[in-house]
Amino acid sequence: MIILNLKIEKISKKFDSAKALDSISLSLKENNILALVGINGSGKTTLLRILAGLEEPDNGSIILNNSIMETNELRKISTLVFQQTSMFNRSVYSNLEFGLRIRGYEKTIIKSKIDEALKIVGLEGFENRNAKKISGGEQQRVALARAFLLEPKILLLDEPTSNLDINSAKIIEKVIHDRKKMGNLIILSTHNLHQAKRLADEIAHIHEGKIIKRAKSDTFFSNSKGSVTEKFIKGDLQF
Repeated sequence: MIILNLKIEKISKKFDSAKALDSISLSLKENNILALVGINGSGKTTLLRILAGLEEPDNGSIILNNSIMETNELRKISTLVFQQTSMFNRSVYSNLEFGLRIRGYEKTIIKSKIDEALKIVGLEGFENRNAKKISGGEQQRVALARAFLLEPKILLLDEPTSNLDINSAKIIEKVIHDRKKMGNLIILSTHNLHQAKRLADEIAHIHEGKIIKRAKSDTFFSNSKGSVTEKFIKGDLQF
């Protein structure tokens, strides 16, 4: 059985004259969750978009099991769940079946997959509800179900519980935690340091486009005295 290994080597990205990422290097194995933390504009979302194949890096390489991945290849193996969900003004079922239908799956297989995905996110019986009219937390769970249906090797989550109620956030955190056991590489960005500690195996602090600290989640919050990371943890860096 092949164990998935992801390496990000010296990825840089500029938008006009602004440097979003400055020679970022990271590595991650399957069955692990890496949380990216940092203030707004630090580069978290840009890195996720590059890993999803939605942005082209200016420099550097993304390597999966010793193979350099081009942008079009990343789009086939990565799925990014955005902070703001986007739903068609149709039923939950229609929203979920779209990606499977264009991939040529038969109707019976589509139904089976959707039933399983809705069960995973705790939305059994929501098939006929209008996806635009359910709550924000429920929409985010539909977005996760939609991502799972695509069976990505790399699952990317941008602020997955931002502005959600506590109950929805707990459900989504449990779904994410359970998902890592299925062989996914999971990278999420979050402003919620408690969530990072609860969910992630490792935490990486991005500041001004650079990784300035990476550590196991149980040690990340120690040994940072006098550093930029300590200021971030204490809330002394401006968002």
